[in-house]
Amino acid sequence: FLARGLGICAVVGALLLRYLYLHYLWRRQVEAEADARFQKLQARIRPHFLFNSLNTIANLIHKDADLAEELLQDLADLFRAALGKDGQTTTLAEEIALSHHYLNIEKQRLGERLRVEWDVDELPGDAMLPPLILQPLVENAVYHGIQPSRTPGLISIGGRYRRGQVNLSIRNTLPANPDRARHSGGNRVALENVRQRLAAMYPGAGRVVQARIEGDYQVRLVFPYPWKEH
Repeated sequence: FLARGLGICAVVGALLLRYLYLHYLWRRQVEAEADARFQKLQARIRPHFLFNSLNTIANLIHKDADLAEELLQDLADLFRAALGKDGQTTTLAEEIALSHHYLNIEKQRLGERLRVEWDVDELPGDAMLPPLILQPLVENAVYHGIQPSRTPGLISIGGRYRRGQVNLSIRNTLPANPDRARHSGGNRVALENVRQRLAAMYPGAGRVVQARIEGDYQVRLVFPYPWKEH
């Protein structure tokens, strides 16, 4: 009886070790794929954004040198984040600040065509996130919602923290006659990139939700805080 019990324990132990080993390999693969997606995202900065930003700054140098310097610093912060170390994590506060920098540049280019509303005071700034998780969604809101529109548009960025879960939304108005063939592809690539990296950091708990609300387009990031992986 004792020998049979020890044998069963040995088999169960071996199966458990096998499971843990396979789980370890799976996690390594997920992390490697997440790193690859991040590298792809780093190379994704649209050239037209860089050229437009530099043109905006150049035009401001003689009109408002202080503002030109501020925008140049915003642009430097964006590229510093884009060229950051692979696999590095960041905080929600840093992601929000980066989006502020980006929108500050676009506001100078688009003028009254771009309006932005922020409602993020209730969010935990120290919540951990993959780098460049928010700014690409904000960029999509500008590129697909505001820029093609002939009338002024609005981007609303807000969030709530309830019951251990962060819910952050990026909502934008849409042009009356969107050019779907031109804009849909890039949006799907960026959105899928964000979705996969968030899911890799918070397996089974992090997700991205798309919706149409009263004619607007909305993307929500949902993830736990604090995070305890089981």
